Amino acid sequence: MDDIRTIRKIVTGQHAVDGAGVKLVRVIGHKDTRDFDPFLMLDAFDSVDPNDYIKGFPWHPHRGIETITYLIQGDIEHGDSLGNKGSIFDGECQWMTAGSGIIHQEMPKPSNRMLGVQLWLNLPAKDKMVPPKYHGLVKTDIPVIDEEGLKIRIISGTYNGNAGAMEGDYVKALYLDVEIDPGNAWSLNTNKFATLFVYIVEGDGFFGPEEDGFVSAKHAILFNEGTKFQVKASDKGLRFLLISGNPLREAIAWGGPIVMNTKEELDLAFKELDENKFIKN
Repeated sequence: MDDIRTIRKIVTGQHAVDGAGVKLVRVIGHKDTRDFDPFLMLDAFDSVDPNDYIKGFPWHPHRGIETITYLIQGDIEHGDSLGNKGSIFDGECQWMTAGSGIIHQEMPKPSNRMLGVQLWLNLPAKDKMVPPKYHGLVKTDIPVIDEEGLKIRIISGTYNGNAGAMEGDYVKALYLDVEIDPGNAWSLNTNKFATLFVYIVEGDGFFGPEEDGFVSAKHAILFNEGTKFQVKASDKGLRFLLISGNPLREAIAWGGPIVMNTKEELDLAFKELDENKFIKN
């Protein structure tokens, strides 16, 4: 018998200003690390006013995490200390393994609409200091599965035997962009003990068994353990991001853009930044 995942909690997030003055919603953050493990942070942005975001995120460091920027609509220029540079456009993704240390910038450009999210995925203690790596996923890299009444983009992981654009070298995260037509239902078999949450981009729907959990756009939903995820779109239709991965259950020492396991490791990271020793060969 299926063990359908029930809603554990619904999160609205908090309006915030980050970078050089970018307005966004911090959906999950510091206070949520235990519940959403191995996911540390989810920032969502949706604006038709370039003044909300054009100041961008000038050069800044990261260590000990992976940052995953998925852009549904918009244009973001980027560059990093590995020498990568370019732009993220509609339907594209930047998957960056900071590892031992990387310095990068992300500078959004004026667009008709800037819509997307940035997810921080924790690295296991044994992999905190791996060499940094950049993956630029263009639209054609991301498989799109069309089924009756729905469309699924597989950013990472595997769906119904179809491999996504990424697998994840350290945490095997499942990351799906799911669009469901009005009134249609969808279910997904899941690893019972994996953390699973969704962020509703547009529309609303009924989540969990017996369609008893109605949730609207711009909310995140964390689910209890179970072997099946179940949802039905309302008459508005529904688009959401589904994100899942096995928890690490490790200590977290978090300071701004750097996430390690101990205060000593965190102190060392900032000391190396001050001494210009942060980037490893």
